[in-house]
Amino acid sequence: MVSITEELVRKKSEHNERLISTLEEISLHQEDIEAIEHIQNWCRNLKILLLQSNLISRLENLHKLKRLEYLNVAINNIEKVENLEGCESLTKLDLTLNFIGELTSVESLCGNHNLRELVLIGNPCVDYPQYRNYVVATLPQLNSLDCIEITPSERLQALRELPKNRAIIVQKQADQAISRDEQRIRVAEQQSALADRCAGIDDEEERIKTFWQAKSEHCPEIRTEIARQHRIGRERHETKSPLDPPKQERNLFAPCGRPYNLNQGKMPFKFQDEADHYLLELEVYRHLDTSLIDVDVQTMYTRVTVKKKIFQIAYSEEVKPDESTVQRSQITGHLKVKLKKLKVNDLLITKKSTSKSHAPSDDGKDEKSKERLDGVVDISNICPPDDLPELI
Repeated sequence: MVSITEELVRKKSEHNERLISTLEEISLHQEDIEAIEHIQNWCRNLKILLLQSNLISRLENLHKLKRLEYLNVAINNIEKVENLEGCESLTKLDLTLNFIGELTSVESLCGNHNLRELVLIGNPCVDYPQYRNYVVATLPQLNSLDCIEITPSERLQALRELPKNRAIIVQKQADQAISRDEQRIRVAEQQSALADRCAGIDDEEERIKTFWQAKSEHCPEIRTEIARQHRIGRERHETKSPLDPPKQERNLFAPCGRPYNLNQGKMPFKFQDEADHYLLELEVYRHLDTSLIDVDVQTMYTRVTVKKKIFQIAYSEEVKPDESTVQRSQITGHLKVKLKKLKVNDLLITKKSTSKSHAPSDDGKDEKSKERLDGVVDISNICPPDDLPELI
């Protein structure tokens, strides 16, 4: 069974910086999902939910989506309209190519006052006599049914004939329910016989061929089994041969132990070498959740993992990891890492003090503050003594 996981939802919400709490639209089509779950708890602000081409058998766990305007569950295994009363803002509902036979279940949509479009094309119920008139009269808030506009005269006539048409619909859906029960038993027996036949075939290719050549009916059970066989086939093809070369893993360290500099995410950054510390500013995604960022400060390198992509930078002097600080800007979202050096760099301090001493004064008139080197330098004292042995 394929479930709706947090990783799947975040993957499908990359247009929203992988943030799911503020998500307004998501498409989870063609994922072989068999049940609707978790969405209403993770994405309360959803306005558009696309779940077409899955294996969903029931409408459920959607009552908390108060802002949902468009729900598309076309090409699934749904047999009944239910559990949508809490979707107060629902404007369009697409149930194309499902298995809805209990047409009176659309009466559960009477409380969805904002519903304007309903699509039931391809369901068994559309073949019932007076199907359209019954739905038009039952849901007076609709503007169109099956992509055909509802006219005022059509609605008036449907309302007059509602009691008679409902009795016809009830009888037809009762017949459909009996046929569906018989189909479940028949399909179960066919699948059992096919499984026994395939089990007796040793050759895998012949077994697969036997399954796909077998006759089958159009029903939820067969759709689910076909999806399962497709999934097995994909997994079989994705299985790597032992002759395939192993995937080369990216090395973080040289053979001598020196850390490499890496930037897999190609994120802009700044690295400043100060007298007593290093300062790293990494421009991570502004709206990225901080829980997806991991910072590891070591004595000779710092590694930042952002959405499983590694940024690593090495430095020439040791730092104190326990005294280093990591902060994130609330305005830009940039990550700032201040790395305290183990030893203060006196050379940088000298350079700074020298640059300050040579800086001109504000009025430009203080010539005495400028130092100059005048005269000739005596190099006799810096020559090696006479008794120094020659180089070998």
